Amino acid sequence: MNLKDKKVVVTGGSRGLGLGLVEALVDQGAKVTVVARNVKDLDAAAERLGVYTISADITDEAAAHRIIADIRPDVLVLNAGAAPRMGLLDELTWEEFSINWETDVKAAFFWFQAVLKTPLDPGSRVLVGSSGAAESGSQMTGGYASSKRALWFMTKYANLFAQDKNLGIQFQAIVPRLMVLGTGVGDSAAGAYAAAMGITPEEFVSRFGAPMPPRAFGDHVISILKKPQFAESMVLGLNGNNGVTVIDL
Repeated sequence: MNLKDKKVVVTGGSRGLGLGLVEALVDQGAKVTVVARNVKDLDAAAERLGVYTISADITDEAAAHRIIADIRPDVLVLNAGAAPRMGLLDELTWEEFSINWETDVKAAFFWFQAVLKTPLDPGSRVLVGSSGAAESGSQMTGGYASSKRALWFMTKYANLFAQDKNLGIQFQAIVPRLMVLGTGVGDSAAGAYAAAMGITPEEFVSRFGAPMPPRAFGDHVISILKKPQFAESMVLGLNGNNGVTVIDL
């Protein structure tokens, strides 16, 4: 996919990994709209990068349908999500355990439905951010890992529906396979695990191999969108050592 002048919507694109992706998309000449709640962060992104912005809650069903219908993006990237509550299974309330189900999964549910019901044009791409925790679990982050795994199956179901209806829309889950410091979620998780092990967060994340700062993450997502070999893969892993790899669902 040539991204020049393509309409791209990125949720959670005002900071962290999402902002790194927005920077990469702008360099490709895409027309980017960033959706997030924090107006201050949105204004900063608009001023620095010249992107369009919308302040909205990603779990607002009406907002999801309105934004998809108004913009009709060529590419939708669902990057926003909640920071998990840190704690072992016996330390969390149900509300704390389920926060990522009530945010990440709920948001994907509404935005996927908006894409399929509108529907977007043939050739459109929808990428949803998952996590390496979906592969092996993460016992200190409550329901985070299971919610991120659920996104893989939702991606599969959305593709099956799109194929059955001949919509020509491709859904993909993107899986950062390491924690990235300086992104909020990565900081809290790495800090908790590092503290339990008696090491620094930097030492903990180094166990995952080469770092993948937000802009490198953005460049990897660009390669997913541009390279034909990734066009039909449903789940794709990203890390600092190997770049983009296909994960079997």
